[in-house]
Amino acid sequence: MKTRVAAIQMVSAAEVAANLAAAERLIGEAAAQGARLAALPENFYLIGRHEGDKVKVRERDGRGPIQDFLAEAARRHGLWLLGGTVPLECADAGRILSASLLYDDAGRRVARYDKMHLFRFDGAGNERYDEARTLEPGAAAVAAPVAYSRCRCRATQSGVSNAAWRRCSTAFASFASNCSG
Repeated sequence: MKTRVAAIQMVSAAEVAANLAAAERLIGEAAAQGARLAALPENFYLIGRHEGDKVKVRERDGRGPIQDFLAEAARRHGLWLLGGTVPLECADAGRILSASLLYDDAGRRVARYDKMHLFRFDGAGNERYDEARTLEPGAAAVAAPVAYSRCRCRATQSGVSNAAWRRCSTAFASFASNCSG
């Protein structure tokens, strides 16, 4: 038995509500085309004008507009939904945990992974970017039960590596017993 998986791509902007509306439309399209698992991209909720914009929209773990949206979208469309990343509060008020949240088709959160490997670029001239300024790194990889398989993906600097994601998507689609990145 094959299962359709949707890797959703979207262009997020600086307004959370507009981004959630766009994500809702794309999740609906994926479900209408038979997807049983849909994955949203990292920072789907907001690409701000400044690094600190994502800190301003952080949520407490377990409840908030972004998390509520993900749970309801998964339930409404009857599919498993991976929220690329969600900004969760951490001990440092100036930073967030960048959490990937997985919801089952009933809208229950079944896994949380806090991004561990933060991106940093220090190029020539004025080109610099360091996620550690606004993100607190997570502490552990996560294995999550997905349908009839367990899928473990190891993060890279840019989130989940393409090869690991392909193996995990394939494992979900074919109900394989395990995959590891």
